[in-house]
Amino acid sequence: MRALFLIPGDAVEQLQALPAVAAVAQQLNFAIQVACAPAVAGVWSLLPAVEKLIPFNFGDASLADWANLLGCVREPDFQVSINLAGGRQVDLMLSMSHIPTRIARGGFSATTIATPPQGGWASQALAAYLQPIGVRLEAESFRLSLARPQLDQANASLPAGDGPMLLLAPAKVPGDWPGERWQELPNRIRTNLPALRSLEVGPADAAHILQRAALVAASDVVLASDPLSEELALLCGVPMVALGRDHNSLPQRPGVKGLTAAAGLDALSPDDVLAALGLA
Repeated sequence: MRALFLIPGDAVEQLQALPAVAAVAQQLNFAIQVACAPAVAGVWSLLPAVEKLIPFNFGDASLADWANLLGCVREPDFQVSINLAGGRQVDLMLSMSHIPTRIARGGFSATTIATPPQGGWASQALAAYLQPIGVRLEAESFRLSLARPQLDQANASLPAGDGPMLLLAPAKVPGDWPGERWQELPNRIRTNLPALRSLEVGPADAAHILQRAALVAASDVVLASDPLSEELALLCGVPMVALGRDHNSLPQRPGVKGLTAAAGLDALSPDDVLAALGLA
């Protein structure tokens, strides 16, 4: 038994779909294939339940690309497709497939319409696509399972010591919290917590997602404005403060906070961030 997920979008959107894909694999004992852009395919190395990746650029596909995708989805015996894409081309392709249950937000190829809620954590919103096949999604309880060698390598790269580990993951884009404040913050914390260890990393990318996931999992708390690092912290169950992110877009659980300012991240002081971290 197999399920096909069609997931357009960037690496963040792929990460947000991991709990839903894992739930289908676990609860239905289905083999899973995922169609996504080649540039973000590395994200799916985090989920061994995916038996095959189908590289496909949804936003820039030719007629030949769509024909090749149709060949890929007609050959295996899929029982279910969960389509997060949209448009006439994907509808034509799916309508010519042999997949009996086709779930999507809309479109003429869908046999079942999903109505995800507006707002909230994007990972949990995908529950609407799973309900028609009897799969219950509790995205908040999903955790990435990383191999011991990956975690050991991450631990070896962290600063030495036995104090709490703070991972700093700025996005380093225009409008981000200023660089000097990222650098200043650990020293501020050490005035009250001398044993603090800290490491600042650059923005994450799909090609090195395993390494970043292991760094996140090896940390005690994450302060991030980098979207990929934020999602990894959520999936690893690590306490996190997400700068520039509305609290309502995150799972409502202890240790997870969003911190924004109407005037932009420049308006956030180190004291604001320390308070969000519970260290004020």
